[in-house]
Amino acid sequence: MKIIIAGAGKVGGTVAEHLADEGHSVTIVDMSDSTLNRLGNQLDVMCLKGNCASRDILVEAGAKDCDVLVAATASDEINLLCCHCAHNIGVPYTVARVRGTEYAKDLDTMKRDLGITMLINPEFASAVEISRLLRFPSAANIDTFARGRVELISFHIQEDDFLAGRSLASLSSKIQGLPVLFCTVERGDSVFIPNGSTVLAKDDRVYMAGTPNGIHQFFKLLGREAHRIRSVFIIGGGRIAYYLLRQLERLGMNCKVVEKNDTRCRSLAEEFPHSLILQGDGTDPELLDEERMTSSDAFIALTDRDEDNLIISLYAHQAGVSKVVAKSNRQNYTSIARSAGVESVVSPKLTTVGQILRMVRGLQNSKGSAMTALYRISEGRAEAMEFVVAPTTRNLGVPLKDLKLKKGILIAVIVRDSKVIIPEGSTSLERGDNVIVVARDSGILDLNDIYDGSGLRAGG
Repeated sequence: MKIIIAGAGKVGGTVAEHLADEGHSVTIVDMSDSTLNRLGNQLDVMCLKGNCASRDILVEAGAKDCDVLVAATASDEINLLCCHCAHNIGVPYTVARVRGTEYAKDLDTMKRDLGITMLINPEFASAVEISRLLRFPSAANIDTFARGRVELISFHIQEDDFLAGRSLASLSSKIQGLPVLFCTVERGDSVFIPNGSTVLAKDDRVYMAGTPNGIHQFFKLLGREAHRIRSVFIIGGGRIAYYLLRQLERLGMNCKVVEKNDTRCRSLAEEFPHSLILQGDGTDPELLDEERMTSSDAFIALTDRDEDNLIISLYAHQAGVSKVVAKSNRQNYTSIARSAGVESVVSPKLTTVGQILRMVRGLQNSKGSAMTALYRISEGRAEAMEFVVAPTTRNLGVPLKDLKLKKGILIAVIVRDSKVIIPEGSTSLERGDNVIVVARDSGILDLNDIYDGSGLRAGG
């Protein structure tokens, strides 16, 4: 597909990298010579200097025969204008990143009036993700499928867990009947799909799929049933904090926010009278101690600097706060934080990239099984996807035990008529099913891509 990316910042550059790796023809438009030179040398993309809101520049970039335009500049208004202009030129699909809180209530109207296919708000999506983590604090991360009927969570194996040192097959008596399935295991630098003979070890990071209640019962069995979070200490009063406070106040949580900027403090105090807004430096340990950070059930670092978020999150973790969440757009910082004990790291950038990749893959596969969700897990080394089974999907009605899947592919969960099914050998795919697939390698566009050859085992 031919794709134009307007804006070569953190999000635009990362989206360009992933789309180019998947074989798309990508053109980047930006005003910065140095940024374009860097990306042009690193990636297999075309680069054009210019104002992406200009019709002439978009035409020069190839908008008249372009399939998708993604506007991800630092300005919401330029992104909206760029997509509107591209729509008028004839680009069939446009995506705009819109972050301003003042636009939050008008997104549907803007989409309709400006002819924009998708509006992405990474800060709002990150706030939703953090809210989920606070509702289920035992999990390091939570992704949802099938309108919340299925969740994919991760956690670390601890030395005293009954899982440690035992094969998955030997656990059947312990977890029999629970609607959960082990999907992937991270061990050191490797990521693999487990089977019955896999022996879990201390410090393994395990991804598990299942119903919310099934996962809750599993953690209860594991002895990690967490108390309900009632108080939250937040550092940074930016956009994510704004969207997060809206959700946490509705959940009845007591929130305390520390923010440097006086104007932002006043705005938050007016908007959220039930939360305590403090002006100060949230990276100062003395202030954190004075404000009794350790008495909070959860600590969330949302400053504009990933480095500060990492340091103060480590401080909160070492001080004994039970649930710590850090915002970080740098993937290498994520691994550092997790190795130091801060397991829940949220990345607005990667959230945005995942949404765009899902849309592009869906457009590529318009006649096949529709992709309704896509999450990059294990620090991008695996993907979890949701598809709707179409009439064109092969091997319908064939038991899974008779199917031959590509290496590194797992059919994790099937949702049929609102019923969640953890697949067994006798289970088969049926038209209309929602199917959650975990793949160690990326690039799956359609359910038919999971099969090796015909997809049938010899004699199957």
